[in-house]
Amino acid sequence: MFCFVLLTVAYLSVVATAQDAAYWNRVGQDTLDRVLAVDQNQGVAKNVVLFIGDGMNTATITASRIYRGQLAGRSGEDDVLSWETFPNVGLMKTYNTNHQVPDSASTATAIVTGVKSKFGTVGVDDRVQRGQCSSISEGVEGGQLDSLLVLAHMEGKATGFVSTARVSHATPASLYAHSVDRNWEGDYEVPADQLALGCTDIASQLVYNNSFINVILGGGRRVFLPTSEPDPEYGPDGVTGRRTDGKDLTQVWQSGKESAIYVWNKTAFNDVDPSSTDFLLGLFEPSHMRYDNDRPNDRAGEPSLAEMTTKAIEILQKDENGFFLLVEAARIDHAHHDTVAKDALSDTVALDAAVAAAIDLTSTEDTLIIVTADHGHTFSFGGYPTRGNPILGFDDYWNGTDGLPYLTLSYANGPGAEKVVESYNRTGKRPNHLDTDTYADGFMQDAIAPLSEETHGGQDVSVHASGPWSHLFCGVREQNYIAHAVRFAACYGDRVDNACTRDSNDANTSSPLSIKLICLAVITAIAGHVINR
Repeated sequence: MFCFVLLTVAYLSVVATAQDAAYWNRVGQDTLDRVLAVDQNQGVAKNVVLFIGDGMNTATITASRIYRGQLAGRSGEDDVLSWETFPNVGLMKTYNTNHQVPDSASTATAIVTGVKSKFGTVGVDDRVQRGQCSSISEGVEGGQLDSLLVLAHMEGKATGFVSTARVSHATPASLYAHSVDRNWEGDYEVPADQLALGCTDIASQLVYNNSFINVILGGGRRVFLPTSEPDPEYGPDGVTGRRTDGKDLTQVWQSGKESAIYVWNKTAFNDVDPSSTDFLLGLFEPSHMRYDNDRPNDRAGEPSLAEMTTKAIEILQKDENGFFLLVEAARIDHAHHDTVAKDALSDTVALDAAVAAAIDLTSTEDTLIIVTADHGHTFSFGGYPTRGNPILGFDDYWNGTDGLPYLTLSYANGPGAEKVVESYNRTGKRPNHLDTDTYADGFMQDAIAPLSEETHGGQDVSVHASGPWSHLFCGVREQNYIAHAVRFAACYGDRVDNACTRDSNDANTSSPLSIKLICLAVITAIAGHVINR
């Protein structure tokens, strides 16, 4: 309740000034002026930074925007996240080839390879059957797909990825692995009969087949260390690696590389000098990294997503040919699966800081920055709460027909439904949240259908873009379109017609740029006429 009082006081102080017609007309005209000033950047994307908020549907973005503002003592609704300043936005359809509602492996594969695939498979096309190694080893033509990261490397660029999940998890794995099952992260997870057919675990593919990747930051030490080796952070608690082949992949990764550093804690990470480091491997947890809310409690310390993004860019941008970097805010998804909205919003705010860092370190002239999600969740934001109402609280406008308040944020399914069912069984009513600290760590929002884990949602997700050819990211598209637009803008692959072959200064009046300039002139004239009336 104390949080509610603080937020309410902050709200009243913020909205005390009148927001009358003159205010909103000024906001509208200022926005119009900014839009009119935007021109199409038709240069070449020397650098590409692709951000994926795993599970970050539009409701998550809206609620996180408000949450961030309220943490700073503002009302929150009119706050702006870093990527919401980008000039171009579109929607992506997230279904995969055999499910209406997808998983992260198939959606990440679509985003980074340009090809949609089956649920639960990584870096392979639809002809590959999940869990059947023979569908790859028998040489299915086109079955193994090259990602944007691999194509960037082929163009002589530096490459890297950052994730708050295990670096062998579904989204990062799509950059470098070809696996018939996303769960085969370590050798101990691949069935013996499938190993005999030639399939290898995802971590092995990262280390042995992709030694060129310059920066790898995230969690997942357990799939790199053998069972005989204590975990460097939790070894005193009896935690060891999980590899059964006896190999320490952190040592294998370092062998043969110059200026290569492996770190597992915040102090060592902070000590890394980007100017003298060409290869960096950071594994900060045996499994996933901590939620951003919980990061200060880590015994060895963990860098934030913004800190990892900054370090990665500082290392990669030394390459005069440019770079490709993928950054995943993975734990937004995990928090939603647990129906813990506070962690989902906090990790989205952490993503906001990471995107802001990338903006500060790069230029829109030669760097294409994209922010999107792989899929949504059943997460919902609704009711009629008044302006500035605490986003993690309950609707202050009215109660349910049973006379009880309901939460502004909720889920269609998941473990949060279990307390609802228990309350019905005990009292015949829903939980009464008037006396509940809904801002407490680990508080689960209410849900409808009880499941051990909340599911993904099938809705379209947004994509936001800034930089060279960012205007290609518009409209409602298939999710695999993202990779094709990036290839064009950055000149990856063998397409003859791309940003490198286009003359951005072409005076042809039928060009899209010329047409846009004419349209902008007309709109500006009309706007000026309306303003002067």
